[in-house]
Amino acid sequence: MDADKVFKALGDPTRRRLLDLLCEKNGQTLGQLCENLDMARQSATQHLGILEEANLVSTVRRGREKLHFINPVPLHEVYERWVRKFERQRLSLLHDLKKELEGE
Repeated sequence: MDADKVFKALGDPTRRRLLDLLCEKNGQTLGQLCENLDMARQSATQHLGILEEANLVSTVRRGREKLHFINPVPLHEVYERWVRKFERQRLSLLHDLKKELEGE
């Protein structure tokens, strides 16, 4: 995983919005995505290119259409590396507090 590309892609609110749109309905065309964005198709294409480069979006051609699909694997890898380890510590602290308060 190229974490720098993933974080760069996630650092922009428009790209996060594109991912949200694909999460709601996967396999959308550029036109369908642009219906929910206040920007030109060319700008949306550039944002989608950055998401593709970060492997957060993949595309499939269906005739003349290009369908965009979210790829959650890089997000999961970010979660595993940056979020999960902090959750584990917090949950352990809560467990220890519970034991102490209940007199175990």
